[in-house]
Formats: sequence, C-alpha cells, structure tokens
Amino acid sequence: MRFSNGPLATAALFVTVSLVSCTDDNQIKELREQQRLILAKLNTVEEKIDKASARAQASQRPPSTGPEAGRAYDIPAGNSPTKGPADAPITIIEFSDYQCPFCSKAEPLVKEALDAYPTKARVVFKHFPLTSIHPNAMPAALAAAAAQKQGKFWEMHEKLFANQRELSPEQIKKYAAEVGLDVAKFEADSQSDEVKQQVQQDMQLAQKVGVRGTPTIFVNGKILQTRSLDGFKQMIDPVLKEASAAPAGAQPKGS
Repeated sequence: MRFSNGPLATAALFVTVSLVSCTDDNQIKELREQQRLILAKLNTVEEKIDKASARAQASQRPPSTGPEAGRAYDIPAGNSPTKGPADAPITIIEFSDYQCPFCSKAEPLVKEALDAYPTKARVVFKHFPLTSIHPNAMPAALAAAAAQKQGKFWEMHEKLFANQRELSPEQIKKYAAEVGLDVAKFEADSQSDEVKQQVQQDMQLAQKVGVRGTPTIFVNGKILQTRSLDGFKQMIDPVLKEASAAPAGAQPKGS
C-alpha cells in the first residue's frame, strides 16, 4: 500500500499549491516545511504498513527461523550482476526487492562496505520481489534483468531504487530510455522467458536458503545479522586475517 501518490499526499500538495499563489515568501516557506513534514509522516506510515504486511505474510507460512546464523550456505553467483573484483575473497550476496523501502536504505550500506574493502570484496545482486505486498516489485525486477542483457544493470538498478515510488510500466519504460537502453529490445527482453526464468531462479534460491524477507544479505554464505558497517567488518575482517595467515593457495573457511 503506497500513500506517496495517494489521496492524502495529493490533498497535501493541492492545499500547498493553492495557498502559494496568494501568500508572501515567509508563508510559502512555512507551507513548504509543513508539506515536508506531512510527506515524512506518510513515509513513516508506509514503512509501518510494509512491516505489518510482511508479518502477516510470514504468519501464513510454515514456521521457519530463516537462514541459520553462522552456517555457510552455498549461494552461487551464477550469472547474477556483480560489482567489485571477480576474484575477491569476500562475496556479499544481497537478496532484494525494488519496491521495498528497507532495501533502498540498505544500498548506501552495501556501497560503504565495498568502499571499505575495494580490492577484497564484491557484491552479487539477487532478485527476491515480494509480490504479495509489492505489486510493482516483479516488473521492476524483470526490468533490471532486461537491462543487464544490454550491460546496463547497475544504471537501471540505481534508477529503480531512486524512483521506487514511481514504478508503473510507463515510468519503467521512461527509465530505460534515460539510462540509454534500446527501448524496443528492453521491452521484448522484459517479457522473455529467459529473463523471467532468471528472476525465478533467484527467488527459488532465496527460498532454498531460507530467505524470508528483504533485504537479506550474506557474507561468504553466512547471513549478516547486524546490518551496519561494523556488522560487515565483524564478518569480513576474521576471514581476511585467516586468509593472510594461510599458506599460498589455501581457501579461507567460509569462502
């Protein structure tokens, strides 16, 4: 459920625009501040609804604890888009949903982790659209996978997250043009069995390793329990230390 384009937000914007035409600068500033506060409150409400929807969805599933802490799961990168050195000793795998506000907020954290280990870590992106609560998540995932076929995955990835409140088919087509895609090919690829299968394979893999929500992040196959830079460092530093102490050619545990 999205309030950002709904009647409450529209009413707030209408009132502001109506009054701006007959007020002075100070009143305009005050109205803009009021509008900002209203939209911030709507965003908070939206996040609470997402949490409630996720809890309701989870309650309908068989009991599960999700990925087991400390267990190293076999999560192949496959043909998924990656960022960072291909031979990096640390692989960060993220299962994500383009309509999930928490996934959007995790993006800067993942970037921060990559920046902290520029030659030692890479990120692998996996699709896990929560279709029961995010109706635009699947079309967005298909769009990103279609963009990958033209070598523009990360450009589309960033565009989708930056505009996750505007993920209608018309908007997604507009984003494809803005990132420089061949739009006709993009539209065909978005509906192709190959692209649909790619997203489905990610979803099946997520379910196999116990992923229950988004974002879910793994570091060398082990679930990230503390979603912070320190949380990343607590998992990454021991692996790198072990690797530096190991004989040449030996694989560190958990890699």
